[in-house]
Amino acid sequence: MKTFQLAAEPRTDLGKKAAKALRAEGKIPVVLNGGEIVELPFTGSLKPGEKLVEIENGRGIITTDLTVTNEAVRKLIYTPDIFAIELDFNGGKKMAVLREVQYHPVKDSILHIDLLEVSDKKPVVMSVPVKVEGHAEGVKAGGKLTLAMKRVKVKALYTDIPERLVINVDHLGLGKTLQVGDLHFEGLELVTPKEAVVCAVQLTRAARGAAAAAAAAAGK
Repeated sequence: MKTFQLAAEPRTDLGKKAAKALRAEGKIPVVLNGGEIVELPFTGSLKPGEKLVEIENGRGIITTDLTVTNEAVRKLIYTPDIFAIELDFNGGKKMAVLREVQYHPVKDSILHIDLLEVSDKKPVVMSVPVKVEGHAEGVKAGGKLTLAMKRVKVKALYTDIPERLVINVDHLGLGKTLQVGDLHFEGLELVTPKEAVVCAVQLTRAARGAAAAAAAAAGK
């Protein structure tokens, strides 16, 4: 997976009014989740933008409120590719992945971004683009290959997640489907339900006609 460099600034002025003012300046509110888990009561110090959120069993998690510019995230958001994000703020760097983007319901502009902090110790779930390669047997027989699922969710260390899942369809016959349960990738756990169809070779009208003609000829 490729790395995307992203500079951010801590955000201390929170609330709807502050967020609206940021957007008017061409900036986007960001929350970095998945930070350090600490025992409560917390006796340490928080950096600008950081806040402590209580979770359970006397523990809390540190999240960080940030801002980025629209221009800075354009090539991160408006692309089919996935990235490991090297986030630069508070004089240091942290690795993250994109978790969710909220858009304006009418203008389609970006309202908010959620990032998830990652490490090479803890697996993360990501939706990875699917790429089909090969020439299916069913297509040679007159069928049509359709991609029913453009992304498949996987669980792994972010350093082990590929840019895309390459699926060979050479042996996919006419009228057959390829499901998530048929796939296997070293080092990846597939999270999408096994029965979900990734791609299929559908019977076309021409293929049905050819099959009917062949059956009729065989019956003579």
